[in-house]
Amino acid sequence: MQSLDEPMMEETNPISDPAVSAGGTAEGAAGGATRAKSQATTHATGHQKLLGHLAGLAFAMIIAGSFSIGHLAAPHLSPAALNAIRFVLAALVMLGVNLALFGKWPSLPPAPWRFAIIGGMMAIYFLTMFIALKITNPVSTGAVFTLIPLISAGLGWLLLRQVTGSVVLASLLIAAAGAIWVIFNGDPQAILGFRIGRGEAIFFIGCVGHAAVAPLVRLFNRGEHGAYFTLCTVTATMVWLLLAGIGDLVTVDFAALPGIVWLAIGYLAIFATAGTFFLVQYASMRLPASKVLSYGYLTPFFIILIEGALGHGWVAASVMAGALVTALALAVMAFAPDG
Repeated sequence: MQSLDEPMMEETNPISDPAVSAGGTAEGAAGGATRAKSQATTHATGHQKLLGHLAGLAFAMIIAGSFSIGHLAAPHLSPAALNAIRFVLAALVMLGVNLALFGKWPSLPPAPWRFAIIGGMMAIYFLTMFIALKITNPVSTGAVFTLIPLISAGLGWLLLRQVTGSVVLASLLIAAAGAIWVIFNGDPQAILGFRIGRGEAIFFIGCVGHAAVAPLVRLFNRGEHGAYFTLCTVTATMVWLLLAGIGDLVTVDFAALPGIVWLAIGYLAIFATAGTFFLVQYASMRLPASKVLSYGYLTPFFIILIEGALGHGWVAASVMAGALVTALALAVMAFAPDG
């Protein structure tokens, strides 16, 4: 049984064979840091690799659902307040998960600055996204978003020396092209008319922050249990967003919010925040950074399916073709060697 001042550690590591000790001493933390460095370019195989890809797939499906559900809350709540509330609830959810798993109150992790950095990267992404949307349009931000997996591949090499193979890189480029085709509704003139303005430049900074998360999770992980690591990351992101959104939050009349808003907040907090943070952390410990966030390219594809299933209409065949190209390119990427 762990003492109250020890971090929750993984019982076994999915990548290497030796069991990870459940120690929270200075020696244990140093050992965890050494393991993190040695595993930076070592990836899971077999069953664990498949689970990593399934986590990425689930990530894309959940994010796609958040677009349709989050749209319901948008007219009633400012973006800053919505993000602050969703992360407060997500942190409470992950606290409950940790209490259920470990039967004790979580302690502060060793080197908490790790989570401040990861949380800060995600907070920058969310804040710049909404700032950009006030300046430019969703199509333009969606086009910038497609750069995230490619940026993540570059940061994976810079931070971890993860090498992206030619097949994986080609698959990412084809998947990005398919995603852009979908985002611009299959209109070549709209694609050619894309211009980089102030909003796109601001959101690009946020996308770099988002792209940094996958390699940083692998770099900073010291053997902590996935649920505990997610709790620390979500809590750190919550703190940053509360600092940025406290002004909007204090003006919210919570009693006047309609039930559909709380339904949307619940989905965003539990699934699109706590759930996706865990899935990204889980996949990042098993797959190279270039593959983890590439599943985000499937988000437009899943949005098409969800909107069609809800009776909101189906897109044109040419747009669906772009979505299928993305799906096929990511299938090739999934089966390609990791490096």
